[in-house]
Parts: sequence; C-alpha cells; structure tokens
Amino acid sequence: MDRPIVDLGQIAGLRELWARHTMLALPDVQVVVPTRVLLDTLGLGLEQAVRHLTSARPDFDAFAAWIVSTAGHPDPDWIARYHAWYASAPPPAAEVARQMAVMADAAVFTAGEMAAWERDGVIVLRRAVARDQAAAITAHLWEVLAASPDDPHSWYRPRTNGIMIQRFKHSSMELPRRSARIARGFAELYGHADLIVSTDRLSFNPPERADYRFPGPHLHWDVSLTAPIAFETQAILYLTDTEADQGALRVVPGFHRRLAEGWLESLEGRDPRTIDLSADAAAVPAGAGDLVIWRHEIPHGASPNKSDRPRLAQYVNHYPMHWPDMRAWL
Repeated sequence: MDRPIVDLGQIAGLRELWARHTMLALPDVQVVVPTRVLLDTLGLGLEQAVRHLTSARPDFDAFAAWIVSTAGHPDPDWIARYHAWYASAPPPAAEVARQMAVMADAAVFTAGEMAAWERDGVIVLRRAVARDQAAAITAHLWEVLAASPDDPHSWYRPRTNGIMIQRFKHSSMELPRRSARIARGFAELYGHADLIVSTDRLSFNPPERADYRFPGPHLHWDVSLTAPIAFETQAILYLTDTEADQGALRVVPGFHRRLAEGWLESLEGRDPRTIDLSADAAAVPAGAGDLVIWRHEIPHGASPNKSDRPRLAQYVNHYPMHWPDMRAWL
C-alpha cells in the first residue's frame, strides 16, 4: 500500500523556520521553532538546511521542493509523532508500538559496562553496525572526498570545515540511523525509547605531517554549562578500526561528577571554556562499526592523528525531543 504524501505546508513550525532564515514573510509574532527536532524529523542536517536557506533564500514552495529532493518525502509516522509532541498530545499508536518493540529487545550493555558508564560518562557499543555496513559508509566517504585510502597525497586536498565532512544523506548513512541495536543501546542509557535519531555528518581526520596540523575541534562542550544541565548524549560511529593515536575521540572521564561536585563554583568566575583539561583527557579507541557514546556535559573532542592512517567516522545520536534551550549560555 502506498503511504500518504505529507503536505509540507501543514508541518507545524516549518514556515516559521523558512521565514526566519530567509528573512522573508516574517510574522508579526515570533514563534519558537524546535529547529533541531523538526529537521531531524525531516531527515535534514542542521547546517545543511540553514546554509541552503540563508544562501539561496528560496520561496516556501521552492524550499519544500528542496526538502523532498534532498531527503525524500517525510515519513508520515514521523510527522504524526512530531505533531503529537508539538501539541503536547499522547504519541500515536504506531510510535507507542515502536517504543515498546525497542524496550522488548535484549539488552546490549553488560552490568559492568553500565557501571562504568555511571562512573565515566562514556561507553562503547561494540558492533553497533556490522563491519560490512561500516565499510559501505567508508566507501561513500572516500567518494565524497574524491580520495583514495591507497593515496595519502589525496587525503589533504583543501577543505573548508576542518575534519567535518558536510554530507548528511546517503543510503549507507541511513543504516546506523535505523539500527535496532543502536536504538536499544540509547534506550538503555536513557531508561526509555522515546527518542529521535539525529541527521548528522561525517568526519575525516588525516594524519598530521609537516604541512598539516590537526585543526580541532579540541576539548569542548556543545551545551551550556548553566545548571541544571539536562541529561543528553552525543555519539560517534567509527567506520574503521581506530587506535588511540589515530585521531580518536578524547573525553575527560567522569567530568559529569566533577560538575555535580562544584567544579564550576571552584573557578571563582573564570570562564570554564578557557580551562585546559587536556591532562585529564583519555582517548577512546574502538573497532570498525563501534559506537562511542558520551554524556554531553563531558568535555570531548577529536585528537591529533599521530598514526599513518586517517580516522573515518559518522556522527549518530538519539535524544529526547525537546524545545530549544533558552537558558543563558555559560
């Protein structure tokens, strides 16, 4: 049976998002738009959509056509779930069934891994996707780069986003986003399956050499440190076996507990983002198809690649649907 086609003009908040970033037809009353949730529901990357809106400044019909050509027609079940959440209504029956199925799956983390998660705030989901699935994403990434794993000179062609590769949609990249094992892993960490999957980008971190130095990102936070910090995760999927010296993710283990114990107060007004925490950081090596997950209040960042092989990765996360954080940024 053919699924109904969603009328994009009827999606709550979409016209407001379009108007805000194109500066066209701005309403008299500004509406708070859950931009991240809406774009993930549509299967669009945040940077991808905002860049298109601000540079092309399409009219709404052209924007709707761009959405379909870029991400396909929106999933009616996802839109129904989004609209129920937007209206503070109970989720549709199909979404309730999906969540129940996730929670009925077998656990993917051991008791020991969960204990380490509570202590360190970082965990590795082994075999999050099969190695051949990771290899398919790897092949796509090499194609995007117009580079070859056998030609190191091709790894250093000019790029404008550092180690971030601004590609968001490909059939191979959908596999981890639809993975039942990954969905179950996040559900175990959150204690429920009422989560949405992110539409995020790829990463390529080549080895340092005389004419190339790691550009970052170094240790940082992507969240305001104004208390209270709601529990949420971030995650990265390694596409190839990644050693500690291979540009692996670095985190400061257990930093969520340091925050709870008054670390910010101990700074006596100093900017926490200027504090050098590198001596406390640890690299997280893992295998192809492994997913590294960390609490978002843990300082994290890629590391300089001291090996002779690049690090290839895809960012994949699940998180609770929520409205924009309007707290002061700290």
